[in-house]
Amino acid sequence: MKTLVHNLENGTVIDHIPPEITFHVWNLLGKQHDVVVVGNHLPSKRMGKKGIIKIANKFLSEAEANKITLLAPHATVSVIKEGKVFHKYKLSLPSLLKGVITCINPNCITRHEQRETAFKVIQENPLKVRCLYCELLIHSQEIVLS
Repeated sequence: MKTLVHNLENGTVIDHIPPEITFHVWNLLGKQHDVVVVGNHLPSKRMGKKGIIKIANKFLSEAEANKITLLAPHATVSVIKEGKVFHKYKLSLPSLLKGVITCINPNCITRHEQRETAFKVIQENPLKVRCLYCELLIHSQEIVLS
């Protein structure tokens, strides 16, 4: 089969993104200063259709990976070095999310003081998290990423 997207020498590939959220993931990563390839509705044996994002010379931070996990919990990430897959892993939701979600409670201390937010994952599917400061339970459709 012919390769549909450009290979990287160094960087990150985020694969198996549900096609309806591929561009949300891309926007989440912010402005990039190097080559970015976004493919969407590509054929996938596992998903039927998928999205893929390749970013040259970019390696995800833990916070970026956690944010992507909230949007695409079954995505895979490949770290590319010297044109080869150096490390490949499936995203997984950690039990504690720090600095990833903004608390929606206007009275939460994180809204008034410079404190890093912290949420405990209560349930993965559908996602429910609890703020460790004000104890507000937030459902997936209410989540606001930091």
